[in-house]
Amino acid sequence: MTTRYVLFLIATLTVTGLIGYGTFATARLLRNWRPEYNPLLLPQENAARLLLSLLCIGLGLLSGVGSAVLGWHWQNWQLDALIGIGVGLLLALGFYTATLLLLRLGGQRFYSPSILEILLPTSRREFWLVLLAFIPAVAVEELLFRSLLIGGFSPLASPMVLVITTAIGFGLLHSPQGVWGMVGAALAGIIFGLLFLQTGSLVGPLVAHYIANSVQITLATQTRQEAPFGGLGKS
Repeated sequence: MTTRYVLFLIATLTVTGLIGYGTFATARLLRNWRPEYNPLLLPQENAARLLLSLLCIGLGLLSGVGSAVLGWHWQNWQLDALIGIGVGLLLALGFYTATLLLLRLGGQRFYSPSILEILLPTSRREFWLVLLAFIPAVAVEELLFRSLLIGGFSPLASPMVLVITTAIGFGLLHSPQGVWGMVGAALAGIIFGLLFLQTGSLVGPLVAHYIANSVQITLATQTRQEAPFGGLGKS
């Protein structure tokens, strides 16, 4: 194991820990506090995500494992993108339907929609801005959780072990959203990880993740207009 690779491991785990703590702390804060603005649209937040994306790319270069292992190739990007669109649509519809069902059956015992409600756009202009803000957010998560933590760490453990480990960790970060928030995030992490392994490219997971987020926010916005999430669990 080279010094270069050891530095990559230390730096990647440090970045993962900092992002994980920030995500968990922010989610806990938003569960009990409603800001006057949509957190997704803060300029400084989006600038930070862009910088983190560049940092992840730099860490990938530092690893020395090669662009193919990290999923940084685009030979079959059209097919990978089409697969990603299909996976993203199925994920969004499946998770959204399950969320509504759980809210109707158990109220907020299994899932807290408070964080999602804060992120929902309040106007047509804000809706398009939210979809735009998803791009750097998805890029950071896929570069870190798929490219670096699965591809970059592949010399240390089997890919499936890395897929499951990163998915569990990602699910735990969503604990402020309740049991379904954790389970749903972990399942999505496993699916994106398997897509990364199957295609050998980051294109599929990137597209699937973006489509899933975009479709879910669209459906949630429509549902809020018809019946707020907060009333779904009430008789």
